[in-house]
Amino acid sequence: MYRFLLSRQWVILTLVCLVLMPIMVELGLWQMHRHESQARQNSAIARSLAAPSVPVEKLTAPRAEVPSQENFRTVTARGHYDPAHQVVVRHRTSSDGSTIGYYLVTPLVLDDGKAVLVNRGWIPAPQYGDGVSFPPVPGTPSGEVTITGRMRPDETTASTSIRDKSGLPPRQIMLINSSKLADSVSEPLLGGYIELTGTSPKPSADQPELVPAPTPGDSGGWYSPPHLAYAWQWWLFVVMIPVGWVILVRREVRDQRRTREKAAQSAAEPAEAPARA
Repeated sequence: MYRFLLSRQWVILTLVCLVLMPIMVELGLWQMHRHESQARQNSAIARSLAAPSVPVEKLTAPRAEVPSQENFRTVTARGHYDPAHQVVVRHRTSSDGSTIGYYLVTPLVLDDGKAVLVNRGWIPAPQYGDGVSFPPVPGTPSGEVTITGRMRPDETTASTSIRDKSGLPPRQIMLINSSKLADSVSEPLLGGYIELTGTSPKPSADQPELVPAPTPGDSGGWYSPPHLAYAWQWWLFVVMIPVGWVILVRREVRDQRRTREKAAQSAAEPAEAPARA
């Protein structure tokens, strides 16, 4: 009854099922590892956001890397902006993700003579811009200011998946990276940068749109992080494969049984007598 399992098509189907099952197990484990990694990252971000603010120089120094556990930590800094050396970061989106524009990054010269890059926020690209000229930017607060913001490590292609292009127009960059901008600033430049959240005294003119704070764990009502759901989906597929195989086998057995029964019935029926003239 089950000799059909030795046919070419059933052997291939069975081998495909046997190959797919361990692959799906591995894919589920991969998603589980991503879930654990994302959960750890979300917890670290939440701890940093909740930690008390500290002066920026407690977390970084010239040519230093910002510790990963201090990413998004609230910092304060006091000094005056250096608009002559500010740059724009290309291809960045507004807070709602609907519009492409720039981040405006301005060095802040601290009272002790060092400097730190400050991402002052997002500005729209000119409606009829040529993509080469330096875009119109909001005015820079003058005089001494005290800022608060989130400490961020230098951006790299590995951390952002953004390719760092060469040959860009003057004062336009792809990544906020203090080591690459250190030579363009006369003061010693602290590693990393500050993502601005507030300025005192408050600027009177319009300013860039502040970069929104991260929302670790917020995924729009879906599983957070979503990789756990993906892992269970892959493992559910592993269970479904043998179940589906058994269903197909039983259907084939049933169809063959019906075929044999019909053949037997046809053989048992007497031949119909020929019609008389």
